[in-house]
Amino acid sequence: MLKGFLTVGGWTMLSRILGLVRDQLLAAFMGAGPMQDAYQVAFRLPNMFRRLFGEGAFNAAFVPLFSSELATEGDDTARTMARQVFGVLLTWLVILCVLGEIFMPAVLRVIAPGFAENGAQYELAVSLSRITFPYLVLICAAALVSGVLNGLHRFSMAAAAYLSFNVVGIAAVLFATPFFPDVAHAAAWGVTASGFVQLGLLMYAARKAGFDLTPLPPHITPKIRQLGRRMLPGLIGSGVTQINLTIDTIIATLLPAGSVSLMYFADRLNQLPLGVLGAAAGTTLLPVLTRHLASDDVDAAHAAQNRAMDYVLMLTLPAMAGLLVLGTPIMQVLFAHGSFSLLDAALSAQSLRAYALGLPAFVLAKVLAPAFFARGDTSTPVKIGFFTLTINLILNLLLMKPLAHIGPPLASSLAAIVNVSVLAALLIRRDALRPDASMLRRIALMGMASIVMALALLGLNSLLTMPASHVTFWLAILLSCEVPIGGLLYLLSLHLFGVLDLASALDGVKRRLNRKRGKA
Repeated sequence: MLKGFLTVGGWTMLSRILGLVRDQLLAAFMGAGPMQDAYQVAFRLPNMFRRLFGEGAFNAAFVPLFSSELATEGDDTARTMARQVFGVLLTWLVILCVLGEIFMPAVLRVIAPGFAENGAQYELAVSLSRITFPYLVLICAAALVSGVLNGLHRFSMAAAAYLSFNVVGIAAVLFATPFFPDVAHAAAWGVTASGFVQLGLLMYAARKAGFDLTPLPPHITPKIRQLGRRMLPGLIGSGVTQINLTIDTIIATLLPAGSVSLMYFADRLNQLPLGVLGAAAGTTLLPVLTRHLASDDVDAAHAAQNRAMDYVLMLTLPAMAGLLVLGTPIMQVLFAHGSFSLLDAALSAQSLRAYALGLPAFVLAKVLAPAFFARGDTSTPVKIGFFTLTINLILNLLLMKPLAHIGPPLASSLAAIVNVSVLAALLIRRDALRPDASMLRRIALMGMASIVMALALLGLNSLLTMPASHVTFWLAILLSCEVPIGGLLYLLSLHLFGVLDLASALDGVKRRLNRKRGKA
């Protein structure tokens, strides 16, 4: 599981880094204003359906079913089932896409009501949304192929293919802009083009693995009915999450112009640890849990769950502390270029700190959810999701006016904390989660090490005076020193607290290097 975790996490990290480059270009060319807001809403719409139909409910229902079919019936039966599901999924997605293209103006009035006051921005958002909406067909189809590869424990290509989204996006902004009315249109076409590339790469990888996934004509089989029954509660549950995000978008469009952009860039930076750790842990944990439970090895399932929580929190807790302390200089160094000012970056950092407060909860939710899915229970997360949806809505309404662009991120973080607390409590009550004393002690010590790191960085910042000119340059120099210092302090604290044995770890690295040299 750790090998798969590191494989998916490594590819996801590379994808996120390229994503930051793409976001830097978007910020530099469009700044934080009406055009950027329109583009972000246009991209959020297909991305919402991708998470709803592709990565969310579908993956949660399909991967365990495919893994079980593969283990019990063999490759041929599992391949046929996947091709049948592919045919039904594509038919449904194409119908949804056509309806979306037709009724896009009405859809935008619902999810971006604040744009209606600005006719030009509303028309731009409709135009961009019609360009990006076909991406949902391509990326949901890619999610199915990726699910098959994950079920075959071929995590590398499933994770690597998503690099193409950012590679194509960067190329579109840099090279295609002169051929379109503005950079927003070029970036929108880059979104859809990247969907073709991702799906093509994944289909090639599946064929290379001996799994030709050419879709069969749509036909509802017993297995597809079973998939639908498993998927429906999860679809509702994922829908709750997407409704939460939609509420944030609606609230943001009602705030001053640029609020959508400020929240977007903050969320993108917050998604770096969240995507790398949460996605990697959730992706690799689900098939592992399913396999252990299918063989009635309950103790191994509990051990895998605890290890996954240990892995992600060891990196998530210092990430949260680092973003809280260094959020402003990080945002200014990364995004304060071109049309995106230092003030824009500082305001976006306020949203980032609000998101960072919920980072451990966001990641843990991705680790705890597979414990339900692997046991065939997709209804319980739905019920919890509706509860947290209500909390998020209430908090958004309470915080939007006094906190502006900080309100929706803070509401999301608080709702995520409630969500993961309820998930954990129910799993413990059902004996599906056994957090042993050793793991709880390690987590507490990780939290203490993160606090030590944060206090040290705060003290270092208080001793430094920033020159009045070339602020971004000096901030970059400062971060290049503070980030490794913070990381080293955290590792030393873990060593002193007995969480890690750095000497043994270094000896292990040396032994592996020596073995590689010997083989060479």
